[in-house]
Amino acid sequence: LATKLSTLDISDLVFVDEATGSDDAGCGNKDKPFKSAASAVGHIASQPEAAQESLKIVIKKAGDEKYSYITPSALKKAKNAYELALKKAKKQAEREARDKEEREAKLVEEQRKLEESKKVVLTQDPSLPKPKTIQIRDAKENRNVRVKVNGWVSRLRVQGKDMMFIVLRDGTGYLQCVLNNRLCHTYDALTLTLESSVSIVGEIKELPEGKTAPDGHELVVDFWEVIGKAPGGDEAVSNLFDKDSDPSVLLNQRHLVIRGDRASSVLKVRSRVMRAFRDHFEGVGYAEVTPPCMVQTQVEGGSTLFSFNYYGEEAYLTQSSQLYLETCLPSMGAVYTMNESFRAENSNTRRHLSEYTHCEAEIPFISFDQLLDGIEFMVKDVVNRVWAEPETRAMIEKLNPEFKPMNEPFIRMRYADAITWLNEHGVKRAEDGQDFEFGDDIPEAPERHMTDTIGKPILLTHFPVPIKAFYMPPTKDDLRVTESVDLLMPNVGEIVGGSMRIWDYDTLMAAYKREGLDPKPYYWYLDQRKYGSCPHGGFGLGVERFLAWLTNSYTVRECCLYPRFKDRCQP
Repeated sequence: LATKLSTLDISDLVFVDEATGSDDAGCGNKDKPFKSAASAVGHIASQPEAAQESLKIVIKKAGDEKYSYITPSALKKAKNAYELALKKAKKQAEREARDKEEREAKLVEEQRKLEESKKVVLTQDPSLPKPKTIQIRDAKENRNVRVKVNGWVSRLRVQGKDMMFIVLRDGTGYLQCVLNNRLCHTYDALTLTLESSVSIVGEIKELPEGKTAPDGHELVVDFWEVIGKAPGGDEAVSNLFDKDSDPSVLLNQRHLVIRGDRASSVLKVRSRVMRAFRDHFEGVGYAEVTPPCMVQTQVEGGSTLFSFNYYGEEAYLTQSSQLYLETCLPSMGAVYTMNESFRAENSNTRRHLSEYTHCEAEIPFISFDQLLDGIEFMVKDVVNRVWAEPETRAMIEKLNPEFKPMNEPFIRMRYADAITWLNEHGVKRAEDGQDFEFGDDIPEAPERHMTDTIGKPILLTHFPVPIKAFYMPPTKDDLRVTESVDLLMPNVGEIVGGSMRIWDYDTLMAAYKREGLDPKPYYWYLDQRKYGSCPHGGFGLGVERFLAWLTNSYTVRECCLYPRFKDRCQP
């Protein structure tokens, strides 16, 4: 065979290599063989009829080293496969042509309907009562009354040519609206898109048993109009993202994401929680103050300061309002603030933000035990306040079905006991695989493991002096540890950090020296120890972490309007 092949003109041969050939990229020569004999038959059939007789197929099967002529049976099989492929291709072409024709006809018909729809003009029936403008939250009290509701199209369903269902959202609730007959034939009806803003008029009717809609009723529409139409096609909101989109996409589209059920519910719960904190502090007699966010002092260490040029002087965005709150104690008594704090942390964890809402309080003339009692009471009281609001409770139960208000006392555990717990449960240090030792700063993961395993809120107290802030005083019975506390919540971790404050002038000066801090910028803070000092303490709570715990949110980034963290300062 090799001898015969050598005597033939290689241009008369069509090569097939079942191991390395390609039906897509091959052309039938020795350098670019086909992969299947059927493709070789198709190649021959595409040549001029006079040239087809001289073309022969040679094939090299997988594992063979040389080409051989195709056998008659293999050639017959290849011809059958080629003919079958031709028939399939013909049917596919016919189908595609038919589909194209149907699409074009459908497009023409749709265009005709759109043109016809422009002739349909809706007007309000003057014989009907003047509509009462309401918000959706008031719909139940206005059943069987002609009303006008403004909002955005949250969901849209077309049922045949004479019925449409719009689920309207106005920020206070959801309302199903049903449109019939001529109301569905307008140009706006045929081109309506999600997130368009509309104004709808009609009568709210209770649904019969067996049918469902938000709040058990629907608006039977007699007039409606589009206020602002949202884009469709590629720009339609449903094409920009969905619940499974990459987190970066959801963050880029955060301004639209917050229109969704879960995101808007979390933000509404946040609003109620902020109010509940203020109501709590009002109830216990604390005054609200608003300290500055531009400062020239540090509270939590220089590595997390955002610095900027303040009229030629170096200044920072505040890490905490604590020091300023302390200055208010002699004039206002116990005080609190709901202010933004900023941490330039090089962290991309689900529990860190560079800007967060900081609920902080300072209280004069208290003991450490009273501070712990106050933190526990505050958390329980705020939860009970939001839980007592039916609308807020319903949102929390939907977001976090397992959540229940806390009745049992919080566990109180010393830092030293936490070290013992970790070692007894086989939790090792990540850096060297060894047991934890007294003085170690317990990282987030082991701390979360302990908290989640215990499954209850923990007031973790008495941290070592070197791992806590300069203003935290050592205990009288053990100078190695401070009168400090972190409140740890299951599934979230730390949500509150607090301590008593050093109130003796000399002790505070020694702390500045120990930490290498220049006391001059803190002159006003030191003066609190000169002009009538007293025992006092306070705490700071991260509102986003509190919300993550309350709403079972995976990350604190879901619990603020527009999260700020490393590499994210938009939108």
